[in-house]
Amino acid sequence: MTAPADSTSEATSRGKPSGSQTLDRGLSLLEVLAAAPRPLTIAQVAEAAGLHRSIVYRLLRTLEEHRLVSRDDSDRFRLGYGLVALTRTLDPDLRAIATPHLRALADEVDLTAFLVVEERAQCVTLMVAEPTTPGTMFTHRVGTVHPIDRGAPGLALLAQHAPASDDPEGAVRCRRRGWAQTNGEVLDGVQAIAAPLLGHHVPAAVAVSYVGDNTRPDLADQVVQCAQRIARRL
Repeated sequence: MTAPADSTSEATSRGKPSGSQTLDRGLSLLEVLAAAPRPLTIAQVAEAAGLHRSIVYRLLRTLEEHRLVSRDDSDRFRLGYGLVALTRTLDPDLRAIATPHLRALADEVDLTAFLVVEERAQCVTLMVAEPTTPGTMFTHRVGTVHPIDRGAPGLALLAQHAPASDDPEGAVRCRRRGWAQTNGEVLDGVQAIAAPLLGHHVPAAVAVSYVGDNTRPDLADQVVQCAQRIARRL
């Protein structure tokens, strides 16, 4: 008897953990749309996801019914506002406390500021604040994920763990001086400075990122002070 297309055996045979292939594909479409700077056509979504257009069409229609994606008049898709309802209760206290301080930091240093948390040994961007001053800047996206053993935000999370013999040197320095700095560890040419945000129920950190050789000596102090202001309210 042939196994159904959504079987766990098929998902496992493709080298992924057992689970629903259809759900896995639907979530991958949300990730594609989240990473896109503008709405995408079905063909563009299919190409980015590596799936046939007919499969993508069915999945997008289902996601659209649940308001997780939205379609404009030119049949291009973007994330839908139904996602807001799903995230409304995700760490509301931290969001409420951190928002004004993160915005103030972004304006103070004229760089994008963001807050990350740890989830399953990953550094996940929970909040982003961009400066109100006009001009070209390096931005950051909510939901961005990378391992905690690289990049200043990840190292600031790792520094909150008990010391281990295989800790990266950046995490060791962060424990000693209270902040981490990296250049190009996550994205080529992108520097980041991050400080641990203590007192949260999971490791968290405040960070800024930028392109180029910015050597402002005050930047680390400003990030640390922002993290401390948020921590005092937790």
